[in-house]
Amino acid sequence: MLIGISPVISPELLDALFRMGHGDEIVLADAFFPGDTNNSRVIRADGIRIPGLLEGILALINLDYAAPPVIMMQPASQNELDPAVEVSYREVIDRRWPGTPPTERIERFAFYERSKKAFAVVMTGETVKYGNIILKKGVIPV
Repeated sequence: MLIGISPVISPELLDALFRMGHGDEIVLADAFFPGDTNNSRVIRADGIRIPGLLEGILALINLDYAAPPVIMMQPASQNELDPAVEVSYREVIDRRWPGTPPTERIERFAFYERSKKAFAVVMTGETVKYGNIILKKGVIPV
């Protein structure tokens, strides 16, 4: 264990966060996301929910100032979105990095395409519908 680093941050995730550069993106994927299909760097965070993971990650990195630094998946036309999911994520984001631009929603297959270009996909234990989120890493504030 390292002092000051959340226990939800595995050594592999810590390494990825360290290696990411300004503008690189990381996907925090729900348990149903096709991570291995979409990216060659998949980090396991089984059993960990995304709000807790956001707490740990956003204590170590900040989000990009360029919009959109936070992206989520749009629901398919026949599905309804549970607004509580985004609210729970934004509570963490806004507490850690106030002033972060609003979350952008993109179509499911566009989200998959974007995940292919992401630095890494973190497979979580999240089970809510449309729980996937992409974070764009920023620069260290001065």
